[in-house]
Amino acid sequence: MALISSKTIITSLSLFHLTLAFLFLTNPSAISDQSIVYLLGESMGLPSSRSFDAQSPALAFLGILLGFLGISDLVTLSYPEEICLITHWGTQAPLRVSISFALAIYSFFFSPSSPLFYHDDNATSRFSHPNLHHALHNNPNYTPSGWGGDALKNRVFFTFMFVETMSWFWIWVTLGEEQRGVLARAQRERTKRRGSQSY
Repeated sequence: MALISSKTIITSLSLFHLTLAFLFLTNPSAISDQSIVYLLGESMGLPSSRSFDAQSPALAFLGILLGFLGISDLVTLSYPEEICLITHWGTQAPLRVSISFALAIYSFFFSPSSPLFYHDDNATSRFSHPNLHHALHNNPNYTPSGWGGDALKNRVFFTFMFVETMSWFWIWVTLGEEQRGVLARAQRERTKRRGSQSY
């Protein structure tokens, strides 16, 4: 039995999305100034993005999408248990883990400070902490992507995808435990109904 139910985790994540939506609409700099964004950005050697310093049409659009996602996720929790936990979230959780993990990997491994592109002659190993200033300005191995993907290689996006990956993986593991209980209860009810009909 899980310590925290998957419905509680999904509710918390949905409220997190709604909070982000509100902040993207009203004060986007509050997101980029968070300690976790700074800590993960520094540890991964990712650049900060100045586009989160002021409101913009793109951030307002992102806020509306996050709000829509948060509300729609909250509404699905009102479905019956078998539909909610087994059918809907049973397919959504692994899909969301995969997508958010792939985007977090992309954000780090294809950035200028990535060990794939960046090599500092003074570093002791290829995977030592990158010098962000040197990586951004003096990295001859790195070429920016031509399709606009460089906008995803920043601290805020990486932190969001990292938190999403961890949260959805937690939900997926918790769902696995809960689904067995839901299926066992449904089987007991079917057996009980069959027994009462035979009399």
